[in-house]
Amino acid sequence: MRFLDQPIEFESLPGHAIPVFAARTTADELAAFCHAAHAAERRLVALWGSDERDREPGAGYALHVAFDLAEGLVCLTLPTAPDQPVFPDMSPAFPAADRMQRAVRDTIGATSEGGDQRAWLRHANWPEDYYPLRRDTPDARFETRNEDYPFVRVEGDGVHEVAVGPIHAGIIEPGHFRFSVMGENVLRLEERLGWKHKGIERRFVGMALAEGARLAGRVSGDSTVAYAWAYSQACEAIADVTPPPRARWLRALLLERERVANHLGDLGYLGNDVALAFGLAQFLRLREDWLRLNAKLFGHRLLMDRIVPGGVAIDLDAQGAEAIIDQCHAIEEDVRRLKSIYDEHAGLQDRFLTTGRITPALARRLGIIGLAGRASAQRWDLRCEHPCAPYDELKPKMAIERNGDVAARALVRFAELGEAFRLVRKLIVDMPAGELRRDLRSAPDKRGFGWVEGWRGDVLVAIETGADGKIRRGHCHDPSWQNWAALEHAVIDNIVPDFPLINKSFNLSYAGPDL
Repeated sequence: MRFLDQPIEFESLPGHAIPVFAARTTADELAAFCHAAHAAERRLVALWGSDERDREPGAGYALHVAFDLAEGLVCLTLPTAPDQPVFPDMSPAFPAADRMQRAVRDTIGATSEGGDQRAWLRHANWPEDYYPLRRDTPDARFETRNEDYPFVRVEGDGVHEVAVGPIHAGIIEPGHFRFSVMGENVLRLEERLGWKHKGIERRFVGMALAEGARLAGRVSGDSTVAYAWAYSQACEAIADVTPPPRARWLRALLLERERVANHLGDLGYLGNDVALAFGLAQFLRLREDWLRLNAKLFGHRLLMDRIVPGGVAIDLDAQGAEAIIDQCHAIEEDVRRLKSIYDEHAGLQDRFLTTGRITPALARRLGIIGLAGRASAQRWDLRCEHPCAPYDELKPKMAIERNGDVAARALVRFAELGEAFRLVRKLIVDMPAGELRRDLRSAPDKRGFGWVEGWRGDVLVAIETGADGKIRRGHCHDPSWQNWAALEHAVIDNIVPDFPLINKSFNLSYAGPDL
């Protein structure tokens, strides 16, 4: 099978929840396919590296690049030489590839032929010759040294820098922001992340498929359901197991409850950032009620470890189903009232409108995804474009805005809340009966992919097993990879005090890309 008129023969990988195709390629073929995908306005989904030296004699490293095509998920694998691991620079076509390529260099040692060559994940306690995902790398080797990260300088009369982070005033994840400003107007913002790097990909190695589920669900705690579902999809493809229908419907119920919890919290904090403390109090009250019902019915406020390979670890009885429906009706009515207050609050709208704007053209160029992309007229939602069961039956309605500012991102959240309440009720009413889980068996030398639309955007998990049937490589991709660079553009020509508001309107994960 061929795609985009490129001379690459793809193999269809069976057993996946969505169509998945894979092929090995040369550097020239990969570069040509990348340009063809860009010309066809398709998306770069993820990019990661692996050490292949245990596969066969003379093998080196490999670059894996996943694209979204109309036919499904397409993954190209480029082998590289062990003595000179280089690969084509994909950032001219897909700007989001730049930081992924830098992460590949820090973890594997394979280097892009162009683009930004600065370290990304590696910090002062990580030696330059230490590559944690190489097979022969020791478990731990750290040192303390001085480091002067080469931020891009903006020079001129009246220009100065404002450094924020990586430690912040609130109890939030660390990330550094370097502003170049003139007065209060932001001329440039440059981010530096990596402080949440925990060695997750290295930790996957040697785990059994069932054992890795807990780790995947903790990549980014606010998206634990999305990660657990994507990981389970990958494992089920490897083991050639289809979860029972009731398990798939319960998974969607948990995912939509995760979406609601995060949107409620974000809308409250957006109100707080423009001094509307009433909005914060009310939305956090609703979120707390939502999370308490999670704990009562499913045993965990954030729903960790409820989705497992082969199915789910929980069930829902008739009394619990009735409680969820009653809660949806009550909270939906409160959200409707709060939206009217937000819409009619002149001070809030003055701060929201035109602030942190990403035009549709810029969003398309940067490859912004998820709710931030949909707020800038990017019509893409995995639940609609490549729906897995039960979303193929639920047929969600996509929320789209065009202005791309804080107001638009808030409106998308309000619209997605209303749709999530509808989906939750439909999931409860139409949920099939039956078993909850099927056993997985070990499957050596196979690969599987999971792809799920989380509340922030689509989450990809790729798993490979070795000859012993255990995980030899696991990669989890967070949608924040695509959107962090967009935040740098959104802040330009705004004032410094508006940065917390713009940042919260994206609400990106630090832990997800740092791994």
